Amino acid sequence: MVLVENNSVREPNVALVASAGVLWPVLLCLSLCGPKASTRIAVLFSFDPQPGSGRIQLSVCRPRSAAQYTQPTGRKFPEMTRMSVTFTQASQAPHPVTDRVCEAMTISLRGCDELLPQTDWLAKLARSEATGVPLRVKLGLDPTAPDLHLGHTVVLNKMRQLQDLGHTVIFLVGDFTSMIGDPSGRNMTRPPLSREQIEANAQTYFNQAKLVLDESKTEVRFNSEWSDPLGARGMIQLASRYTVARMMERNDFHDRFKAGTPISVHEFLYPLMQGYDSVALKSDLELGGTDQKFNLLVGRALQSEYGQEPQCILTMPLLEGLDGVEKMSKSKCNFIAITEAPNAMFAKLLSIDDTMMWKYFTLLSFRPEAEIAALRREVEGGRNPKDAKVLLAKEITARFHNATAAEAAEADFNLRARGGVPQQIDAITLSGAPLGIGAVLKQANLAASTGEALRLVDGNGVRVDGSVVSDRGLKLSAGIYVVQVGKRKFARVTLE
Repeated sequence: MVLVENNSVREPNVALVASAGVLWPVLLCLSLCGPKASTRIAVLFSFDPQPGSGRIQLSVCRPRSAAQYTQPTGRKFPEMTRMSVTFTQASQAPHPVTDRVCEAMTISLRGCDELLPQTDWLAKLARSEATGVPLRVKLGLDPTAPDLHLGHTVVLNKMRQLQDLGHTVIFLVGDFTSMIGDPSGRNMTRPPLSREQIEANAQTYFNQAKLVLDESKTEVRFNSEWSDPLGARGMIQLASRYTVARMMERNDFHDRFKAGTPISVHEFLYPLMQGYDSVALKSDLELGGTDQKFNLLVGRALQSEYGQEPQCILTMPLLEGLDGVEKMSKSKCNFIAITEAPNAMFAKLLSIDDTMMWKYFTLLSFRPEAEIAALRREVEGGRNPKDAKVLLAKEITARFHNATAAEAAEADFNLRARGGVPQQIDAITLSGAPLGIGAVLKQANLAASTGEALRLVDGNGVRVDGSVVSDRGLKLSAGIYVVQVGKRKFARVTLE
C-alpha cells in the first residue's frame, strides 16, 4: 500500500509502476474534493502475471466530512471508493533459446566456479542473439606487478572464448583502484602502489594480455577515466548507496574485525570503486577469480542503484602453481610467466603433478571438453600420463610463442632427459684456475651460494662433462667444461 497525499487536486498525480522490469505511467486525475482540501489516497497495486500487461486496483479514500480531513494519517479510512484500471503494452515475450544460445551457455560454464544468476545470463545471451547487439564483458586487473603468469590467463581465456562468440570484451586496467589496494583474501591492510609503480606496470599489462585476447576486438579502458572526476562529493554520494552492514558480510573484513585486526576506511572504498566501474562501463557480465566474488556482487548491486540492468558475474577457480598447493603467484615462486622462454615454459608444464594436469587442461587448454575427457579415459586405461602432459605443454608453449618453438622445446626436453647437452647453453669465462667446484657453480650462476653448491654435490645433482661429481673438494684446472645442475641448468665454462 502506498499513501499519496495531494495538496492541490487541480494537479494530477503520476505514479510510475514497475512491473517485470518495465515502468508503467499511470495518470491519476483527482477530482475528489475541493482545491483547498488535503486528500489522502491509499493505492493498492496488483499485477497480472502475464508479461507486458498488468492490472492496477486503486482504493481511494474520500472522507465523509470536512472534519475528517484533520484526522491522523494512520487512522482507518471511513470510506473507500474502488476502481480498476487495466493497461496493456505490446507483449515482450522472452527471446528464443536457440542452439547457438545453448552452445554459448555451455562455453560460458566451462571450467567456471559460479555463474550468477544463470537464468539472467541465458536471457542476455538470447537477447543478444535475437537483436544482434553484443554483450559487454568486463575484466578488471590491477597492475600490481609488471608481468602476467598462467594463473592470470584463466580469466583471460574465458574472455577470449566470449570474444570469439562475438561479444565486446573490456580489458580494464585498474590504475585508480591500485592506489587503494584490494583487500581480497588479505588478513592485513595491503599497501597501495605509487602512481609511478602503477604506470610502469600498466605499460606491459595489455602487451602481455593480447597474447590471449584479439587486440582488434578488445576495448581497453582505465578506471581513472571516471574515478578521478568523482571528487570528494561524488565519493560520498557513492558511499551512501552501500551499507557498512553489507560490507562487513565480506569474509576477510568479518574475520579481521572479529580478530581485532585493524581495517582502514579506505579499504571499504575498493569494492565500491570496482563496483562503480561496472556502472561506468554498463557491463553485462563481469569476470574474476573466486576471491573476487564479493566485489563483483557489489557491482551488480550498484548497477541496480543507478537504474541499470544488473550484470551477471562469472568466477573462475584459482589455478594452483607448480607446487600443486598454493595458488600460482610470483611471491610463492611457483609460477609460469607468459613471457617465459619456450624451453623453460615447456619444462615447467611437464613438471606439474599428474592429477593437477587435468585442472590445467580444463582452465588453460582450448581443446574441446569431449577431447580432454577421452584423453583422460585413455590415461586411466593405462596410457602414460606424460603423453597427455606433452600435448598440454606444446599447446600452451605454442600459444605464447609458436608451433616451431614448441617442437624445439620438446626436443630440448627429451635431450636433457637422456642426459644430453642442449645446443644452446650459456657460455661463461672464469679466472683463477684451479677453482673449487663450489666456487665454479656459484660464479657460473648455477647455484645461489657456495653452500648451496656443495649441498647439490652431496645430493649427486652436479655433473661435469657428463660425470656425476661426488667430491666436495674437487678443483677444476684450466680448460673448457660443460657443467650441469639437475636436468635443466647448464653452462659451458671456460676456466683460465
